[in-house]
Amino acid sequence: MGKLFGTDGIRGVVNEGLDAALAFRAGQAAAIVLGEEKHGRALFLIGKDTRISSDMLENALTAGLCSCGADVLRLGVMPTPAVAYLTVHLKGDAGVVISASHNPFEHNGIKIFNGQGFKLSDRLEEKIEELILSGKPLPVKTRGELGRVRDGGEKEIRTYIGHLASTLEEEPAGLHLAVDCANGAASRMARELFSRFPLEADFINDEPDGVNINDGCGSTHLEGLSRRVKEGGYDLGIAFDGDADRCLVVDEKGRAVDGDRIMAVCGQAMKKRGRLAGDTIVATVMSNLGFHKFAESAGIRLECTDVGDRNVLERMLEGGFVLGGEQSGHLIFLEHATTGDGQLAALQFLSVLCASGKRVSELVSQVPQYPQVLVNVPVSGDREAKSRLMNSPVLRERILKEEKALGGDGRILVRPSGTEALIRVMVEAGESNTAKKCAEDLAKVIKILDAGGKC
Repeated sequence: MGKLFGTDGIRGVVNEGLDAALAFRAGQAAAIVLGEEKHGRALFLIGKDTRISSDMLENALTAGLCSCGADVLRLGVMPTPAVAYLTVHLKGDAGVVISASHNPFEHNGIKIFNGQGFKLSDRLEEKIEELILSGKPLPVKTRGELGRVRDGGEKEIRTYIGHLASTLEEEPAGLHLAVDCANGAASRMARELFSRFPLEADFINDEPDGVNINDGCGSTHLEGLSRRVKEGGYDLGIAFDGDADRCLVVDEKGRAVDGDRIMAVCGQAMKKRGRLAGDTIVATVMSNLGFHKFAESAGIRLECTDVGDRNVLERMLEGGFVLGGEQSGHLIFLEHATTGDGQLAALQFLSVLCASGKRVSELVSQVPQYPQVLVNVPVSGDREAKSRLMNSPVLRERILKEEKALGGDGRILVRPSGTEALIRVMVEAGESNTAKKCAEDLAKVIKILDAGGKC
């Protein structure tokens, strides 16, 4: 990762690291680099989520792009995967999403896709970053070489909805579902999408006001949706995050169905139809042991990467695989999308559910779940401090000791956060109390070592 571009573009609290000046300069640098790649005027499509800061950043970014000769098609509020799809469909040279995904409203970000709908390569990100950080005035265009701006939106939304509907071999029908839009990008189009099918859908958290995105709702806060499903007698609930690249499900009893189980169900159905390339699903090291056991019994090979949908996608492309994702709900159906797509994942799951004739709880019960405890341990310092802790012999010895105590019926994963000053401790075990105690004990060790103490 560079100084600006992290695992998911440029991120930060707005006006505390990410401001209009940086967005303007990022636009200039992107226009120059991608213009050189094209050997001419580049076309950028820009979408955004519903954060109060997205308009400011969009305008600054657009000004920077146009000042250096790039054309811009502004899509307005639009899910991240929709921007990726439309960039390819409309033959754009790049797509830009202004969003911080599942994070609180004060955060925002700038993520760039290439003309094929994939996240920009490290090489191009490095070239853009070098220009941004150079401190030198960047060459601008004048007169007729300035970029032009067009506004799109409704037509492009209908195009994207049509694409999503076209991916289904069997339409979902006859279900009563609750949909949580996280007061984010899905709020603009979810009603129109689900109205295309013979379903009864009710919507919550679809009235964004700029500051309520992800606020106690969406895929990171399933409690409200769970209550709604149980009290309303729904067949299931579906939750998206702020930019709608994630999807999680709540069964008819209000219990969460994570990305592992959604992938397992969809992957098994794809395998039966001969559509699961290599009979393989790409997941991450965070995937539950129960998912591993289900995959083995179903004749599915599970390949695990480091955490991050970027890592999952890279492995999928390397191996020619078509299904992958994360527990968090980033699910990639590579036959139909170049990035995680929450609404696409929801439709695929609904289609499998209807074809099965089962209730959600029955459908996912074939995928066991080991108790899993995740503890986020705040640490002082920067990336180097996290690296020092991760390389501590004391911590390594303690992890080995705890793994031995689990007796082969569980596992431990300790890893640094890629974006925050945290060390994440994940423990799975046959009993939830065992997992909890092990995670808490390791968290204490990390805190002591971070403070300079001895264990």
